[in-house]
Amino acid sequence: MDNCIFCMIANGQIPSTSVYEDEDFKVVFDIAPAAKGHLLILPKSHADNVCDLPEETAAKIMPLAAKLGSAQMKALGAKGFNIVVNTGEAAGQTVMHCHTHVIPRYEGEAPIVANWAQGSYADGEAASVAQAIVKAL
Repeated sequence: MDNCIFCMIANGQIPSTSVYEDEDFKVVFDIAPAAKGHLLILPKSHADNVCDLPEETAAKIMPLAAKLGSAQMKALGAKGFNIVVNTGEAAGQTVMHCHTHVIPRYEGEAPIVANWAQGSYADGEAASVAQAIVKAL
């Protein structure tokens, strides 16, 4: 996409600090990091969100995220990491180009990625919600 900032970064038209690149992805530092070493996996081909991402591309993201998270733990002393994909504005997606966050987590740090109030279902409600989702599949 011509005016997509993540397409331009992923395809080298805008400079970035990169830690990994192959034919499908470029991995760069997030410019507003949640933690030191916060990375973004950017697919080189445009998809607005994970629902639009080709399955063959999507299948490559989790192994790459695991490799990156492991490197963050080894190189930075992180004790864990979060893998996050926000889909849609309501979920916090601010750039409409599918991207995956790999956020290292350190000892003593509050690992807040998403915060929600715990809810519950009324009797029988979970079954009806499940049926609606199954029908939509």
